[in-house]
Parts: sequence; C-alpha cells; structure tokens
Amino acid sequence: MDNTTSQNDSAMSEHVISEVDERGVATVTLNRPEVHNAFDDVLINSLTQTFTRLGADDSIRAVILASKGKSFCAGADLNWMKRMAGYSYEQNLNDANALANMLHTLNTLPKPTIARVQGAAFGGAVGLVACCDMAIGSKMSKFCLSEVKLGLIPATISPYVIQAIGERNARRYFTTAEVFSSRRARRIGLLSESVTEEELDITIESLLEHILKNGPNAVTAAKQLIADVANRVPDDALRNMTSERIANTRVSSEGQEGLGAFLQKRRPNWYIS
Repeated sequence: MDNTTSQNDSAMSEHVISEVDERGVATVTLNRPEVHNAFDDVLINSLTQTFTRLGADDSIRAVILASKGKSFCAGADLNWMKRMAGYSYEQNLNDANALANMLHTLNTLPKPTIARVQGAAFGGAVGLVACCDMAIGSKMSKFCLSEVKLGLIPATISPYVIQAIGERNARRYFTTAEVFSSRRARRIGLLSESVTEEELDITIESLLEHILKNGPNAVTAAKQLIADVANRVPDDALRNMTSERIANTRVSSEGQEGLGAFLQKRRPNWYIS
C-alpha cells in the first residue's frame, strides 16, 4: 500500500501487519502465509490489540481485514489445537473467551470494516468474515464451517455467522461441514460481493470512495444505530430513541457542517475524493 505507516501491536506483531494510509484507511493483514494464516492464541491477542487501538483512533476512517498468501485464513493453527487437546476445562474456557473477545471487538469496531477474502476461509475464519460490515471475496474463495468434522462446534463464531447467513443456512452448514463456493457465500449473505481476483481491490476501493465522502461521526453512529435497532419492535421507546438520535445528530457540529455544505452546494470538510 502506498503512503502507509506500519504500527506494531505485540511481540509477535510480524504476524499481524497494521498499516494506515494518508486517507485514514487502515489495513490489518494476517501474515502467516506458511500456515495459511491460521490463528493461535498469540495471533488472537495481537488482533484484539490492533482492533482496539484502531477503534479508539479518531483519525481512522475505515478498516480492511486482509491476508497474505493463497488463503484468507485456515482457522485454528494445528500446533495450537495440539496444545488445546491437553488443556483443562478452565484453560479451554480462557482460550475460548479470548477468541470471543477478539470477535466481539471486531464486530463492534466503530469504523466501517471490509473483509478482503482470497482463497480459503475455514472454521473460525468464517467468523472473521461475518464480523466485518462488508466482505468482498474472490470467485476462487472457498468456505467451510468445519468444526464438527473434529467433533467440535463453531460456538464462539456462531452469533456472527448466524446473523450473517440466517438460522436456516446455519442449520445446514454447521452440521454438514461441507465446503461451499464464493458464489454460494454471496447468495446466503456471508459475502457482499463475489468478484474475480483482479477485481478484489478495485471493488474495495469503490466502497472506500463512498465511505470517505460521508461524515465519520455519522458513519459510526449509523453502525451503532443498526446494533441498537435490529430485531426490536417499533414501540414508543424505540420511536423516542430514534427521534432523539436524529435530533442530536442534526445539532452536532458534523451535522451542521453537512447540512450547511448541502445548502451551500459545497463539499463538507470531511470529504475525501
């Protein structure tokens, strides 16, 4: 990426590369291509630190989750799984909580998030994709919720995957552990778009161009609005809450700038072309 700065996040930061360009677009790259970017406890901790830092940085306008090599992510690392096989219940619970916390941090990141998916995304990697607001996949990508093949279940990723693909599809893919295509992933809602390998970055850049024209505080508030409104009955409490939200944004400095720019037929001060 041109005009970027790299930032280290842990002692093992070489496995997670964090770069920010001059527009405030952060790219978080899984950098373990030799093991198909499989994750372990160290990588999970590094991702949690990275997502937490980016979420708290007001200069960040969007976050791309990417990876190096042929695969997006193969799920759990084999050596980590070998260690887990000898863990006690308490040790397994701590490990699971760390993964659940990382996924929650990504899912609630107060910036637009885009997964750039090339190659395979298996097991927990499907959870990473589901936690992002948008996911662009190569037509050569393959997906699999493979946990039951090992006598396990996709527990920590389940809230996000079910939200992305729906309960009916989850009943199928959680229990069959079959591999499904990028086209199928697009059809069931896991991917936003399925494009050729050459179109991956072009498609993501198009999304970024739209995002960077919008008020950054409004984008964050819009994400939170979805979380607060989804699956709620539009009763008096919800109607009052949504009315208060729009009233607050209208009188905010960003809202006033946006309305003023529209009325004056000029670009608002946050606009990046």
